[in-house]
Amino acid sequence: MFKKKGTEIKLKCLTAVAALGMVFTVGNPATSAFAKGEEQPKLEFGLIPDIQYCDCDTSGVRHYRQSVDKLKEAVQTLNQEDVDFTVQTGDIIDRNLSSFSTILPIFNTIEGPKYHVLGNHDFPVPTDEVVDILDMPNQYYDFKYKNWRFVVLDTNDLSLYANPVGSEKYKEAQAMYESLANKNEINAQTWNGGVSDEQLTWLRGVLDKAAQRQEKVIVLSHMPVTPENEHNVWNDEAVISELEAAGNVVAYFNGHNHAGNYAYKNGIHFVNFQGMVDTEINSYSIVRVYKDHIEIDGYGREQDRVLKIQ
Repeated sequence: MFKKKGTEIKLKCLTAVAALGMVFTVGNPATSAFAKGEEQPKLEFGLIPDIQYCDCDTSGVRHYRQSVDKLKEAVQTLNQEDVDFTVQTGDIIDRNLSSFSTILPIFNTIEGPKYHVLGNHDFPVPTDEVVDILDMPNQYYDFKYKNWRFVVLDTNDLSLYANPVGSEKYKEAQAMYESLANKNEINAQTWNGGVSDEQLTWLRGVLDKAAQRQEKVIVLSHMPVTPENEHNVWNDEAVISELEAAGNVVAYFNGHNHAGNYAYKNGIHFVNFQGMVDTEINSYSIVRVYKDHIEIDGYGREQDRVLKIQ
């Protein structure tokens, strides 16, 4: 299906249902087609999941070297659309420290502010060094655009790959992982991580202040927290509890599960975007925020969605 957008015609990869022109509902408040009307978005931003570049041979569905050209295509689109800012949701590289020097200069050709989320593949060196390489303000942080608060989580905070062996966080991660593994939990995977109590406390404070300022919130993360999945954050329920308690979180956007996913729970849309590195088809999005809904304009494999703001 071809979709005309201004002077640009882009190839869309949609499901068989959408190809027949049918509108369907995902989890009730999210639909596959755009709302109609002349309303202009309050803001729009680019979202790029799991670039995962490596100068490595293709493995299964992962086409590591193709991420260079896919990212260049995304850069061209985002610059043409003049988005307000762009976020990459983690795993900008796959494994090698040298990969940063190839992929970062391409990402940095995106015009306007750019924000990074840490992914589990981003740690050939410890967290502090990766934060410096990506020029991030911290491993987790927040920023404001208009009357929206964006919260960037670090779901690798407690992990067996981002912290030096023997460090306090490594020990906490080991204990959390072993507890899940002993219960045969589906997300007891060594390539997942957890959110520390310190970060949860910080998150609560940011959300509380945003609520006091009547700001709506979008949370940006690498790992999902719902629906139940092997890719979920180790302490996913603790994260969800903080999001729901705040009452002003509209959406939680993440990558990590390259197949993508979606859930709607207690007023919050949880969207897992499909990984750019998978298959020969690209995957990235432009997110447009309106007064009463959010439109996700998916490119390549990523589907279009409309998320109603409750």
